[in-house]
Amino acid sequence: MGTINICNSKGHDSTVGTRSVSGAVRVRWVDSAFRQISPQRLLKSTLEKDTDALVKAAGGLEKVGDLLVASDPDIDLERFGSYLRDVSRVYIDPGQNMVHRVQEWEILRNPDGTERERRPKKIATANVATEIPLKWTGKLLKKKDVFNRFVFSGKLQLVHVNGLTYEFLHGIARELEEKDSLLLVGAGPKSNQPLIFQRGGTPYRGFLEGRTRGKDYCLILHLSNMELKPPAVESAKKEGA
Repeated sequence: MGTINICNSKGHDSTVGTRSVSGAVRVRWVDSAFRQISPQRLLKSTLEKDTDALVKAAGGLEKVGDLLVASDPDIDLERFGSYLRDVSRVYIDPGQNMVHRVQEWEILRNPDGTERERRPKKIATANVATEIPLKWTGKLLKKKDVFNRFVFSGKLQLVHVNGLTYEFLHGIARELEEKDSLLLVGAGPKSNQPLIFQRGGTPYRGFLEGRTRGKDYCLILHLSNMELKPPAVESAKKEGA
């Protein structure tokens, strides 16, 4: 369980817990003996048998078939299809050699998918559980407007850690439910920075939703890193309209 430092509409702040929200599993996959099955990672091929390596050795993709027929290779039964356990991700260069110093880049794209900007990726630090709490922005958005404008990629449930934080969160949930709106949540002194939950993590916009039922409450922080935008209309179509 994570933590988050957040304010209510009165300016009071408190550090509460966060919990991942996942739906109940309604389908279970079992084998013929009704034993629960689980996904496994298998070795598909080695680097020398990778498509790029075969294309380079054959001199072209269209010649790979002839190369395989001529060489008549045998399957390496000792390695191919073996289970992968306790492995780590590594990066390789075009020559299939492992690299040790990697620079990540951010690629910004236009709505049509074309590249707009390329820049070195900055490693951001977490900002949701610092000394500066997430302030009550007062920016309330109707639910239907938010769900038709943003793409949600995750959500977290805010939970109390003691009796005082229960009253604190229950009050926030009741206030948001009465206004039938979602609260825009941002980080930083001006609440205009994205939410980052771990070092180097994905920045998100936060939308806080509240529900109550008697003494029970539910506070869901919806996370989005993509906004729905209509495609640009060609000038010719505009003139025709």
